[in-house]
Amino acid sequence: MTDTASGPDARQGTIRVMVVDDHPMWRDAVARDLAESGFDVVATAGDGDQAVRRAKAAAPDVLVLDLDLPAKPGVQVCKELVGHNPALRVLVLSASGEHADVLEAVKSGATGYLLKSASTEELLDAVRRTAVGDPVFTPGLAGLVLGEYRRLASEPAPAAPDTDQPGAPQLTERETEVLRLVAKGLSYKQIAERLVISHRTVQNHVQNTLGKLQLHNRVELVRYAIERGLDDE
Repeated sequence: MTDTASGPDARQGTIRVMVVDDHPMWRDAVARDLAESGFDVVATAGDGDQAVRRAKAAAPDVLVLDLDLPAKPGVQVCKELVGHNPALRVLVLSASGEHADVLEAVKSGATGYLLKSASTEELLDAVRRTAVGDPVFTPGLAGLVLGEYRRLASEPAPAAPDTDQPGAPQLTERETEVLRLVAKGLSYKQIAERLVISHRTVQNHVQNTLGKLQLHNRVELVRYAIERGLDDE
């Protein structure tokens, strides 16, 4: 890791982070960089089983997760923990840029995917953005992930509430507008700039929409929007 960020803007003491990697030196270095920048590193783990146990006990906001783990693979760790706590954000930090690995991570519930070649400054920014639900991907992978969202939309999915039916939860005009932009692949920051609202307001609209539609994560939300053609409007 290089180019360590410093200063008050780098300090995020309210964000609880857990680091999972089977290489002790790398795991310790990432945890140290995060702690020195003001993040609250609540736990670390070196294998998949340990990661699941400790994450459930430590309740981090963001899980920084390697995919190649002994005992249990990272995608399974991600799937189990996001299933246990849908509010958990997972940032995969991997040496692999293989498309299959990226897509598998997205399907398992990861919010973002960063290569280990990233600088410390990039990692810190990625953790901050992941904590508020922004999708963070190493450049070149974002388009691939949006394509996966679209492919998932063509597959059978668990039935979601039909908002056209009487008594079904109704989205506000603004929530629908935000949902449409999410489906187009825009980040929360880009949505905020386009609609001239705050990043926090965008996040609140997304959380409200997830709750109304009884969905659990961004992948399900995008699939819901694409199924209804909102990405084409």
